[in-house]
Amino acid sequence: MQPAVFLDRDGVLNIEAGYIHKVEDLHLIPGVAQAVRKLNDQQIFCCLVSNQSGPARGYYPVSHVEALHERLCQLLDQAAGAKLDALYYCPYLSEAEGGTNPEFTRYTTWRKPNTGMLVAAAWEQDLDLRNSFMVGDKATDVDMAHNAGCTGILVQTGYGESVLNGEYQHHTKPDFVAENLAVAVEWILPKL
Repeated sequence: MQPAVFLDRDGVLNIEAGYIHKVEDLHLIPGVAQAVRKLNDQQIFCCLVSNQSGPARGYYPVSHVEALHERLCQLLDQAAGAKLDALYYCPYLSEAEGGTNPEFTRYTTWRKPNTGMLVAAAWEQDLDLRNSFMVGDKATDVDMAHNAGCTGILVQTGYGESVLNGEYQHHTKPDFVAENLAVAVEWILPKL
């Protein structure tokens, strides 16, 4: 089993822009491609884990989420020859949380802060969750990390600053607060 670095998408890799309806509106946060490349260069398994409730809310089809991820991967490659080793996302949302599309409206263990995506990744990719790291910009990212036994890092990009100020979601106790992904990766590398 190998350790991994799990990465949230919006607000960590790409600029937080709400629900991205046009693929060309997805833009990388400066420095993230180089940060991912540093993980790649050390042969550390790099994995996207992201709640993507757009399909459940009826905003766009699941194929649009796939197209956004294709663009994300292209931008990472173009900027620094960086790559994600695997991508997991949750298009589901319960009715109580706002799900309207019957195809994707349900409770699921894959939706953060539940651990389904991490457990699936660990099972399919032979990953050691106890020695892995989760980098996110929301309290639910940190909570998911802790629920799965990972180290949880909160970045101050995206919603991170609002989480720290108590203005978004709820208070959480990240193991480390980083200005951005580049700083998070510098903190992670000596620990792997």
